[in-house]
Amino acid sequence: MKRTYIIRAWALSVALLLTVAILICATLILQPKYVSASPEGSLTEEYYASVKETNHDVLFIGDCEVYESFVPAILWQEYGISSYVRGGAQQLVWHSYYMLEDALRYETPKTVVFNVLALKYGEPQKEAYNRLALDGMAWSKTKLDAIHASKTDEESLASYIWPLLRYHSRWKELTSEDFRYAFADKPTVSHSGYLMQTDIVPYEYQEGQKPRPLADYTLPQTAMDYLDRMRSLCEEKGIELILIKAPTDSIFYHWYDEWDEQITAYAEKHRLSYYNFIPLADEIGIDMTTDTYDAGVHLNVYGAEKMTRYFGKILTENHSAPDRRGDTALAAVWDARLAAYEAEKTAAAHP
Repeated sequence: MKRTYIIRAWALSVALLLTVAILICATLILQPKYVSASPEGSLTEEYYASVKETNHDVLFIGDCEVYESFVPAILWQEYGISSYVRGGAQQLVWHSYYMLEDALRYETPKTVVFNVLALKYGEPQKEAYNRLALDGMAWSKTKLDAIHASKTDEESLASYIWPLLRYHSRWKELTSEDFRYAFADKPTVSHSGYLMQTDIVPYEYQEGQKPRPLADYTLPQTAMDYLDRMRSLCEEKGIELILIKAPTDSIFYHWYDEWDEQITAYAEKHRLSYYNFIPLADEIGIDMTTDTYDAGVHLNVYGAEKMTRYFGKILTENHSAPDRRGDTALAAVWDARLAAYEAEKTAAAHP
């Protein structure tokens, strides 16, 4: 009797282990890999490898306007500034706040730069953007808080904890990459958070085209509350917070004067620096016939390099961003990153 019990217990244990192993393998295979398709989904997790190599004096947070406008490799090359872009596709202000809170678990930058476009949103938008931002975040209380703040009514916390609940139906969409990177490291898609775009699709102005008027231009209170939390967190840690608006201003993602006035007033009230780069586009040297890859919505690499050089000068002269090129160990890390950046740019120009 005892022997039979042992055999049954052993068989049950083996069956349970096999079931768990199968579920883990299925999860690893079915989860999106964010390499060729939707590489923006890799941006969050790539930060952790970077911060293991070196800390960053400047941290950018915000939506696609930061990860398509600022090139850390160029900031290093031109000014010796060690920086990282913790941006994401439609990274809303609560995403940005928790990206900052998460980053402060690993380092304390001297300066945080936040792009203000996302302040126009006062509630979660789409699950797809939540997944791009949060799937790659390391597990912590911060991630749990970020999920609670971000998820739509249709989403569940359980599906983030156990992704198979969300991605079990992806078997119809699987590609070779899903199997290749299920059990192996994925290639890095960004350059310290900057996602390179080399295509050129010019902006074409249409006579009489105007942005649609809004019924209410007041920025949502929820968004402003999270901006307050971001500001308070920076003050607590002795970090300078800089607000910016990237220079792109398409008809579809228009930055209204009424919004700008509210951010200007907020910055003045709290003694923050705010740079709206839209009216400075010509001074920066941006040409929307050559410096955009999607008809004026975002900058390509040529426009991003111009924007980065312009802002790097501001960081150096107005905000005392340190030049670290004299640090041999840090320089070795950044020289390798710069070489990788230049190699991809050259390869894209000469496929």
